[in-house]
Amino acid sequence: MASNSPEYNFSEIESNWQQYWEDRKTFATSSKTSKEKYYVLSMFPYPSGTGLHIGHPLGYTGADILARYQRARGKNVLHPIGWDAFGLPTEQYAIKTGRHPRQTSIERIAHFRNQLRSVGFSYDYDREVDTTDSNYYRWTQFIFLQLFKRGLAYVDKRPVWWCEELKTVLANEEVIDGRSERGNYPVVRRSLRQWVLRITAYAERLLEDLKDINWPESTKKMQLEWIGKSVGATACFALDGFDETIEIYTTRPDTLLGATYMVLSPEHPLVPKITSEDNRDAVSKYIESAAAKSDLERTDLAKDKTGVFTGSFALHPLTGDKIPVWIADYVLISYGTGAIMAVPAHDTRDFEFAEQFNLPIVQVIKGDGTESLPYIGDGTLINSDEYNGLSWQEAKKKITTKLKEAGSGEESTQYKLRDWLFSRQRYWGEPFPVAWVSREDYDKAVESGDLADWLPKEPVAYTDESGTLYALPVPPKSLPLELPNVESYEPAGTGESPLKKADDWMEIWYQFETGEFLPARQEKPEGEKWIRASRETNTMPQWAGSCWYYLRYMDPKNSTQLASKEALEYWKTPDMYIGGSEHAVLHLLYSRFWHKVLFDEGLVPNKEPFSHLFHQGMLLGEDGKKISKSAGNGIDPVEVVNQYGADTLRLYLMFLGPLEARKPWNSKGIGGINRFLNKTWREIVGRDGNLSPKIRDDHQESEETEILLNQTIEKVSQDLDKLSFNTAISQLMILINHLHASDAFRLTTAKKFVQLLAPMAPHISEELWSRLGESHSVAWGPWPDVDNSKLVSDEVKIVFQVNGKFRGQSLIPKSSTEEDVLAIAKKEPRVIAQIEGKTIRKVVFVPGKILNIVAN
Repeated sequence: MASNSPEYNFSEIESNWQQYWEDRKTFATSSKTSKEKYYVLSMFPYPSGTGLHIGHPLGYTGADILARYQRARGKNVLHPIGWDAFGLPTEQYAIKTGRHPRQTSIERIAHFRNQLRSVGFSYDYDREVDTTDSNYYRWTQFIFLQLFKRGLAYVDKRPVWWCEELKTVLANEEVIDGRSERGNYPVVRRSLRQWVLRITAYAERLLEDLKDINWPESTKKMQLEWIGKSVGATACFALDGFDETIEIYTTRPDTLLGATYMVLSPEHPLVPKITSEDNRDAVSKYIESAAAKSDLERTDLAKDKTGVFTGSFALHPLTGDKIPVWIADYVLISYGTGAIMAVPAHDTRDFEFAEQFNLPIVQVIKGDGTESLPYIGDGTLINSDEYNGLSWQEAKKKITTKLKEAGSGEESTQYKLRDWLFSRQRYWGEPFPVAWVSREDYDKAVESGDLADWLPKEPVAYTDESGTLYALPVPPKSLPLELPNVESYEPAGTGESPLKKADDWMEIWYQFETGEFLPARQEKPEGEKWIRASRETNTMPQWAGSCWYYLRYMDPKNSTQLASKEALEYWKTPDMYIGGSEHAVLHLLYSRFWHKVLFDEGLVPNKEPFSHLFHQGMLLGEDGKKISKSAGNGIDPVEVVNQYGADTLRLYLMFLGPLEARKPWNSKGIGGINRFLNKTWREIVGRDGNLSPKIRDDHQESEETEILLNQTIEKVSQDLDKLSFNTAISQLMILINHLHASDAFRLTTAKKFVQLLAPMAPHISEELWSRLGESHSVAWGPWPDVDNSKLVSDEVKIVFQVNGKFRGQSLIPKSSTEEDVLAIAKKEPRVIAQIEGKTIRKVVFVPGKILNIVAN
């Protein structure tokens, strides 16, 4: 493969070796081997229209170095790539152009793939996955059926963010300050029928199992806070003049007697009923204004408190006292019960609200007497009748018991985690594998027993103005349920997706035994198992395909199983998962939830998806700002590759600083890395294109070279294990500088250097490895071993200085005295030239490091 050109032509070299890897499938992986496995995974990209920018290859390069390193160490490495290709941006492009999103996705994936290939990543492209391929989302639908049959999927009418301009529901993370992240359009709250996944059923396990995984503590903390476990009590406040009650949850029932008013969220279902006629207009206007605010805006501690009185009163469960019921947007319907008892003396938000609207403030917890209100600490009870003088812990227990005895509450453990809103009113997503039927037809299907393995204990149903419908699953043998072709990708405008307009796909005759269907406009087929049905108009969110993709890489061509038992048992889960910290909560939490469901079904052998997680830092633009299309500070990595080469780009990305650090791109510094590679080339390749005359097999390697070589093998190995790539590169620079200063070095030294460089700069390393006489790819090692006997020397390098300036150096026995070292220094020509004819005033000697002669 190597040429005999004396020039380091990175463009030709990199192109040749990328073709070599592709033709020979150098990085193809098999699970049919006795080798130890190593699975390194990068979070797969969304193939946007703009392609990769310079920040994308940061984590990919780190993962690739690790993959190549473990491969060279003899492990069977799985290092795959795929595409998270469903989503709103592609659908919006389809609306704009009229082109099918699938075609757009294929083109964008091809562009991304070419960009990644140009950087020389050692992916097994035969295992590539694409979430929009029906052969892939067939298994996403299959996993949904696991959730469905276990009662973990249900339908509910939920307040969601609706964007009229985009004609779709947006997730909370897609809304910023009351406007859509994409397009910056206004959004409002609307209640729509949604599929919801019961992730709360796994809340305790999601907490408990964090202890078993090797993740950054900061990420674990974020998951703990997101799940938000708390132990407290529920309390029910009867409504004066109504049959209903307001249920609240509090972590501090010891403060119950300090409750002076109630607050409902604007979306609470009791609001319309309990609002008096005199207050109805004010309440309606307030609800409308709250609908335009994001949850973040509403709960911002710094914002001015707003609210409106309903005109109704609740009755305190312990005293029977009347307390007013207000509406305020700082209470969210999605958190707790959507209602709170307000204790303004002991809660900052309640205190500010009470002061704003001149509501009573009653202190019931006393600290050391020096506290000011609101006081949120611990202490003893005051102004609390029979509980006065008790510690807050004692009072918490006694008041909870009193609530239970009165039938007005009980001890309760709750979580901040809410069930997962799992619907999108879009075309470009996975169709739900369900059909909606009448109760009569549902009962017929149940009685037949054909779907017994896939039905939940309680039927999933929803009711609208036309009646009640029930969800029947499409049996797995009939999957995938593919998206139909539609004339327009515009949403229906009613809150339903474009699928609503695909009549022949939506309204069907459904054969529930086989999963077959025919358009409803045809006559009903013969057979009692054909029933009238409607398909689901919602599609799954983009999160669905990314929840489990790491499993499909293990066996991507399997047409009968998500992945074979053998593949799952061998690969288990990624040994290293690398990705941005922006996914520290949702993606990782959702993946953990789905994985645990699959574990409970016996479909995966372990209970956690990612045993070891690493977050790469963010690469900023040269202006120090986050790289974005709007900022115009992105750089196409292919442009850097074309100018300097892929190896230079890879090394420079790693050399900028620790992989986990946040750092700006600086194009001015890339030249230093380029010079390092050119120096490496010149030390190994001679002017005639053959090996450099400095490389001699008959050469007796100096002790200094052997020590430094083994120190470098040890340090680079340790650094790659820790993903400390910048320091590994620094050590290689030290070694090449030493070899440059040497008169000669052995062939084996040159080979070991190339092997150490190969994971980080694979193209030049392959070329040099070939020129050094090797016939197999350097990717397969073996990795150099450390000779521990060469790590220790009886000699030490001493630097000679005159008046603080470098004038030479020498290896000197460690036992040498200052007088011995001075005598040797005085024989160094450059030292002689500086002290001749001068008086030595002082000698500064640092054993093992320097000797500085002060002379004038």
